Amino acid sequence: MDHKDNKDKINTARKETDGRLSWEEVRTEHLVQDEWMDFRRSVYRFPDGTEYGPYYSYSRRDYVIIVASDEESRFLCVRQFRHGIKAVTTEFPAGGVERSTAVEYAAGDADTSTAEDALETARRELLEETGYEADTWTHLLTIPANATIADNYAHLFFAQGCRRVGGQQLDQTEFLDVEKHSAREIDGMIEAGQFQQAMHVLAWLLAKEAGKK
Repeated sequence: MDHKDNKDKINTARKETDGRLSWEEVRTEHLVQDEWMDFRRSVYRFPDGTEYGPYYSYSRRDYVIIVASDEESRFLCVRQFRHGIKAVTTEFPAGGVERSTAVEYAAGDADTSTAEDALETARRELLEETGYEADTWTHLLTIPANATIADNYAHLFFAQGCRRVGGQQLDQTEFLDVEKHSAREIDGMIEAGQFQQAMHVLAWLLAKEAGKK
């Protein structure tokens, strides 16, 4: 059996298993539904027919994370306040993929076809947050941001050979400083628990592997 046949066999078996494991959403209440988020409380029917709730979930924008290195192999990081942990964090440039519709989560509006291309978002966010541009871009991974409770995706990129072309162009709610760190310094911050965004750590590990190729 060649690799393709084996892969097809595994995929077929998984589809059959998924059918036996899937839950059915039977009731949903939208607790918050505005331009930023659709936050829901739902009841599900399990594979054995029983129902249970509440389960909470939300929809929000996809977003991008950019691991960006300059021409001296230093990595661009930003320092900003994160209200979830009520602390200033060190992380990579990042930002939400915008939609052209003004109300993102109006009733029933889950269409993402109007989303900007993720790479274009990454280019824009890098420029706005740091004032840097890059010609060499690598898409590292697109992955669910938090599959347990959310349906949005994180698009991870590696931008190499970044050069400064201007100043920051921050939104009115953005207050952040730009720092440059060596690879060793970033590894040290991660080990010390000082680089506190989990998806950014994943992006870093993937970028390091991509840089070896």
